[in-house]
Amino acid sequence: MNDIAARPEALLFDLDGTLVDTAPDLARATNALRAHHGLAPLPYATIRAQVSNGGSALVTLALDLAREAEGHDEARAFLLAAYGQAVAEESRVFAPLDLLLERWEGAGRPWGIVTNKPRAYAEPLVAALALRPGALICADDLPVKKPAPDPLWEAARRLGATPAVCWYIGDHLRDMQAARAAGMAAVAVGYGYIEEGDDYRRWPADLWFETSEALVAAIAPAETAPTR
Repeated sequence: MNDIAARPEALLFDLDGTLVDTAPDLARATNALRAHHGLAPLPYATIRAQVSNGGSALVTLALDLAREAEGHDEARAFLLAAYGQAVAEESRVFAPLDLLLERWEGAGRPWGIVTNKPRAYAEPLVAALALRPGALICADDLPVKKPAPDPLWEAARRLGATPAVCWYIGDHLRDMQAARAAGMAAVAVGYGYIEEGDDYRRWPADLWFETSEALVAAIAPAETAPTR
């Protein structure tokens, strides 16, 4: 295990499926696209497993339209417009990460978000949930996105932290690849949006946590451990 994994000084989170449970609102938008085409809604669990793969993956799931297929871009625009109307209607921070962040911020410790979600959706979501990350790096902020390490480096720079003292926490293989490439501790979580048959414990991580409660217990020193 990477030596830095035991002592994070700064926390960086993926957004969807790691810090925030956004699947309910994305499922609503996906099924709105289905309804627009006269199709019955898909089960929530089916949509949830695809959320981390982005809007194009949800279009493919909803309409069986490959990314290169005619009509895909139009369908994606419809889905994103439906989602953009209410990005935080049902989305919530995974408990007890909300309590952890209160204590972490109160202790003056830095944290941020690095996401492949476009800023047009990530920024209002973060604002609606009253989150106050010291850095928010979105898909369209830099010329490259995860699994490239550059967004993680930029987030660390904005936090005034070196990569070697950061944890990057995510629910997708590309998050672990980005963290490794950035020289950060790669922390995989199993409670996020993971496709059936994908074993998060086989990802190239430094640490693996099945639940958000286990993640918080590992992150928080005694003085910042959340209590209810």
